[in-house]
Amino acid sequence: MVIPSALKELIKVERFTERITQKAGLSNSAKDDVAIAVTEAVNNAIIHGNKCNKDKKVYIDFTTNDSEVVVSVRDEGSGFDLTALNNPTTPENIMKESGRGIFILTSIMDSVQFSFTPSTVITMIKKIVH
Repeated sequence: MVIPSALKELIKVERFTERITQKAGLSNSAKDDVAIAVTEAVNNAIIHGNKCNKDKKVYIDFTTNDSEVVVSVRDEGSGFDLTALNNPTTPENIMKESGRGIFILTSIMDSVQFSFTPSTVITMIKKIVH
């Protein structure tokens, strides 16, 4: 799936994610986790990666098999320094309104990997429990 960098496109991504996770046979809880993670990753790609430039695209790739759902989200931005992110659970950051996205992704998905090529690619895995 390829979308322009506009927040209004998130509804299409959410609907597509719902169809994929339903077909994959994820539990309701796992479907919710994937939906939250994909929405957050695409939101970050639009806002932080592509700076809401509608000429830039966000690429979302879903792969499923019997044991997992793999989602990759790629933007056309210049990447970021993963080590420079603040911990949202520390006292000085706990009340901030932003800065929790990556923390959420890593908390609810079974695996989250980042690559910078130089754009950002986030690859997230949710295992299917039978």
